[in-house]
Amino acid sequence: MRIATWNINSLRARTERVVAFLERHQVDVLALQEIKAKPAQLDLAPLEAAGYEVAAHGLNQWNGVALISRVGLDEVQRELPGVPTWPEEDGVVEARALSGVVGEGLRIWSLYVPNGRELDHPHYGYKLRWLEALRAEGERELAADEDALAVFVGDFNVAPQDEDVWDMAAFEGKTHVTGPERAAFRAVVEEGFADVVRPEHPGPGVYTYWDYQALRFPKKEGMRIDFVLGSPAVQGAVTGSFIDREERKGKGASDHAPVVVDLDL
Repeated sequence: MRIATWNINSLRARTERVVAFLERHQVDVLALQEIKAKPAQLDLAPLEAAGYEVAAHGLNQWNGVALISRVGLDEVQRELPGVPTWPEEDGVVEARALSGVVGEGLRIWSLYVPNGRELDHPHYGYKLRWLEALRAEGERELAADEDALAVFVGDFNVAPQDEDVWDMAAFEGKTHVTGPERAAFRAVVEEGFADVVRPEHPGPGVYTYWDYQALRFPKKEGMRIDFVLGSPAVQGAVTGSFIDREERKGKGASDHAPVVVDLDL
């Protein structure tokens, strides 16, 4: 089974690119982030015509996640248990998490972790609490079944290691690289969900995101913030992986590149 994750930065604007990507790489399951639409606003006909089922979760023009599968899509869950609300006083759970069971029992989560904005912004604390909810979900998953086939995939908005950004000095006093954020990411990993791509594609210089501003992509000034974190059973099933840097090129590209993983389940 070939799975992939991609922050698409508007599915409505890039549906044709998604279909071409699925066909070119013969992807079985694709997790998308930042679809930026309510499900009713999406034209799913091109994806369905290509043989894929789609589950989407979006509340407005921000955030939003989706799963696209040609190997079944069951037990869809449109909320990560225990996540905080934002704004807290409004009691709204943002559309940042969606999961489903695909293939022969793989539970895949498409995740768009909050950005954090600035270190003194309430969104930073929201981000840390959100990651704690993800850690707790991983703990529950493996407590229920230590052999569970489960993956957390998506845009984590955390660069876990110094080599995951082009220049640490450029991030001084900014989010994505702080100790608390990295500790929160590491806590998910320590529950048993390891990065299954880094062993084959270590850094430095291996990135998944390049800002549109300041010619970051041609300057190779990127960040590694998109991950596939697999349970122990998934880790043992990985047969290959790659980051499709070509998808960051050309007119109308997302600012993220897809991360692709092959599994023998």
